[in-house]
Amino acid sequence: MEKLFAIGDIHGCYLQLVKLMERLAFDARHDTLVFLGDYINRGPQSRQVIDFLLQVKSTCPRSVFLMGNHEHLLLSYAATGDVEILHNLRGMGAEETLKSYDHAPVRSLLDLSFLPPAHLEFFRSLQVSFRWGPYLFVHADEAEENSSEAHLGEVLASRRLVKECQLLEGCVRVFGHSPLETPLVAPDRIGIDTGAAHGNLLTAVELPALRFYHAG
Repeated sequence: MEKLFAIGDIHGCYLQLVKLMERLAFDARHDTLVFLGDYINRGPQSRQVIDFLLQVKSTCPRSVFLMGNHEHLLLSYAATGDVEILHNLRGMGAEETLKSYDHAPVRSLLDLSFLPPAHLEFFRSLQVSFRWGPYLFVHADEAEENSSEAHLGEVLASRRLVKECQLLEGCVRVFGHSPLETPLVAPDRIGIDTGAAHGNLLTAVELPALRFYHAG
């Protein structure tokens, strides 16, 4: 049976990512990998994380990479130069990311000059959502397949759990973003951000088996 593995928020935790990927019973020829966003900031090795994900992308044809609020905020600052966005980025650990890129200066956030071309292309190619069978994968629970660009930053940053999933009956939403000590499992949603950047575990879920994998 075809399997899908979804991986929660990585936040520069490269060593946990490598360890977690080694634990997945994953077949690159047949199975699907979905990364739920927030690859950068807070943790110490954001550059190594993106290098690793690019390797995954080149070797796993069924790999999917979603946009998190950290990636969206980075691109938004480069597009607008809004000083308030820069303030938020720095408060969210962007300087740890710059350190991983050879201690790039803060001013390089404005034109993204600290990013190698392949990394910049990776960020710009990120998806908002992905459907697989009865599952909808999004970064934050409030995000939708049709989230508009005008409200995308707001919904990707929201920690609100929607009261009712506006999906077909039987559909299950899989999301990250809201860190919990253990995964959230409910009939209509699965949350797998377990706070890797806060000293907790990095988590993946295998579907449809609903089997969890962790690395600390």
